[in-house]
Amino acid sequence: MNETMIFPTLEAVKDARKSIENVVNYTPLQYNARLSDKFGANIFLKREDLQPVRSYKLRGAYNKIKSLYNEGKTSDGIVCASAGNHAQGVAFSCKQLQIKGTIFMPVTTPKQKLEQVEMFGGNFAEIKLVGDTFDASKNAALEFAQTSGAAFIHPFDDVQIIEGQATLALEILEQQKENIDFVFIPIGGGGLASGISTVFKELSKETLLIGVEPKGAPSMKTSIDNNLNTELQEVDGFVDGAAVKRVGDLTFEICRNALADCIPVDEGKICDTILQLYNKDAIVLEPAGALSISALEEYRNQIKGKNVVCIVSGSNNDITRMEEIKERALLYNGLKHYFMVKFPQRPGSLKDFVLNVLGENDDITHFEYTKKNSRETALAIVGIELSSISDFNGLRQRMQNLGYFESYLNDNPDVLNMMV
Repeated sequence: MNETMIFPTLEAVKDARKSIENVVNYTPLQYNARLSDKFGANIFLKREDLQPVRSYKLRGAYNKIKSLYNEGKTSDGIVCASAGNHAQGVAFSCKQLQIKGTIFMPVTTPKQKLEQVEMFGGNFAEIKLVGDTFDASKNAALEFAQTSGAAFIHPFDDVQIIEGQATLALEILEQQKENIDFVFIPIGGGGLASGISTVFKELSKETLLIGVEPKGAPSMKTSIDNNLNTELQEVDGFVDGAAVKRVGDLTFEICRNALADCIPVDEGKICDTILQLYNKDAIVLEPAGALSISALEEYRNQIKGKNVVCIVSGSNNDITRMEEIKERALLYNGLKHYFMVKFPQRPGSLKDFVLNVLGENDDITHFEYTKKNSRETALAIVGIELSSISDFNGLRQRMQNLGYFESYLNDNPDVLNMMV
């Protein structure tokens, strides 16, 4: 343990709660009957997607900025770097406290997120688009802080940020009167997990805390396994609210000792969870917001008959992403398949393929074909959606028997990424 670090305390969390109580919603802890029946457990969802900025990030951002404001340290404004929810929490806080905020965001940030930050911050938040990645934006924000005197608001590796996030743990323990056996916590940089750990290690020691990361960005699990805070060389940015190359030094020290487990979840599983929650529970979540629920399958046996809390961390999802979310879910569930198909260059070959290769409930959803030469056969990329995973072997066998099969593309990640 690094002795120079200042660690969050339960008393400071209680003070943070008083500081933010007029701005942050006391969000519901909802019993979910569908998930409870599915897993044979009592599943409760902590609905942080119902915050004014639609994520828990407001808790930490406001606590930190309000503290600086009270100490007279915001005269030169504040600055942060974020690709999403942290930016919205900072912007909202700036407007509430009437502090000038400068928010650095990657040039690649979706328009919807830029508009949200503008809406929450009003005239008190100025957006600066710098670089293609969060790291580039963060470096620009740190340089701005040095030259302007503005206070830098870190998204997770800050004791007051952590204490602000921890306030939701106090609410959980007030709302759930019976013992809580498990809490599943989404992890990006580790601020939320560190905050929840701070409270539960004092007030509910028997509760097992399970960290959940996207499979494409397991920075906390990698660091814990290495017993050293480790920066990943690259991450899959799909779960943008949790795709962090390196967790915080402070959050690593807390989580390595407090978490009972840290598990990665496939991005396709997360997409399937988003669709299930939307279609069956009328809950709209962003990928990071669905992380904790997506991990329940991994713990199916352990949680049976137990009281389980899942932190639903946010719902800032751009509707234009839904097609990709659906595609990833279908691929994960084995219901979407891409093939390189050989078509004889004669009239009626496509009709023959449809009638004799496709099953009754199979559907062509992608077809890319160009006749560029006079060879006997030409290749096409064909995407096929199945109604049941059990139909796949028959489809492939018919394709091979009739001479249409060239190659299966789902096993080729480079090609598949171009399709999705």
